[in-house]
Amino acid sequence: MESGEPWGRLPDGRWARLFTLVNGAGGRVKVTDYGATVTSIMVPDRDSVIGEVALGFNYLDSYLRSRFYFGCTVGRYANRIREGRFSLDGVERNVIRNHGKHHLHGGDRGFDKVLWSVEEADESSVTLMYRSVDGEEGYPGQLDVTVRFSLSDKDLEVSYTAATDRPTVVNLTNHTYFNLAGAGDILEHVLELGSDRYTPADKDLLPLGEVVQVEGTPLDFREPKKVGRDIESRHPQMLLAGGYDHNYVLRGSGLRWAAKLHDPVTGRALEVRTTQPGLQLYTGNFLDGSEVGRRGEPILRHSGLCLETQHYPDSPNHPGFPSTVLRPGETYNHRTVLRFTVM
Repeated sequence: MESGEPWGRLPDGRWARLFTLVNGAGGRVKVTDYGATVTSIMVPDRDSVIGEVALGFNYLDSYLRSRFYFGCTVGRYANRIREGRFSLDGVERNVIRNHGKHHLHGGDRGFDKVLWSVEEADESSVTLMYRSVDGEEGYPGQLDVTVRFSLSDKDLEVSYTAATDRPTVVNLTNHTYFNLAGAGDILEHVLELGSDRYTPADKDLLPLGEVVQVEGTPLDFREPKKVGRDIESRHPQMLLAGGYDHNYVLRGSGLRWAAKLHDPVTGRALEVRTTQPGLQLYTGNFLDGSEVGRRGEPILRHSGLCLETQHYPDSPNHPGFPSTVLRPGETYNHRTVLRFTVM
């Protein structure tokens, strides 16, 4: 188990490896060192039938070609940075514009597109490390990043640490698409969020800088409701995103409760806790059937949803948002815990 299993060859000739984590409840999670990516999550339903709840592929080649960030670790900065620029300590920094005129998910070669080093691995956890060099995708400072995936009987915990030798910005998340039914779409899933407020976005899905209440809008998930109930709303924010693609401001501090997702058919439930201040709810609005999943089926719009625990989008350009600046001598340290149960 120390070295995982060879999974596929990268264009430069190196091999990506696949690690299988298991628990006493019959659950299995597969992680590859390419992109520090979760490729599979298998958990039981109310009848103890083990099933897949994460969208993804069987083979490495599909991840190399994919445009949709299935299961990967996203960085150096998750989400968007307006026009690929920000000011840090009075110096303007320019990062790769890979999403029209904006920066998205770390650039052309973000952390999802590199081979990570394996630090430790056993039957219940794998720890991966990546060194992002100074200037990579335009970011200042060498950044040493560690991501640890740990599986217990109910929880998949993802822990992030990072350190830099120069001031930089960091925002890491995991981009798994969940479908607790294992097939079809997620519109009948029931979702509840630990948030009263969100950050409205413009037509390019970048925040306007405001933090507003969800009350009275289709973005209100303070009480459980079906994901699809208001997804076709004519509310301006819903029309801009084509569904949900919004950053929610989480209540509290420390390791706080962020979300609960439930599939009434299988009984599977997912509870999310995190130390991050925000959560991006994304309902797979851009999935268009152009990519084929592990069972040979096209991955269609709303086939899965993401619950991306993170800092707010474009934070380096909004002094009122929680800071994403990391300085030498400091440690970036965040945890997200995914608890799988049945109802």
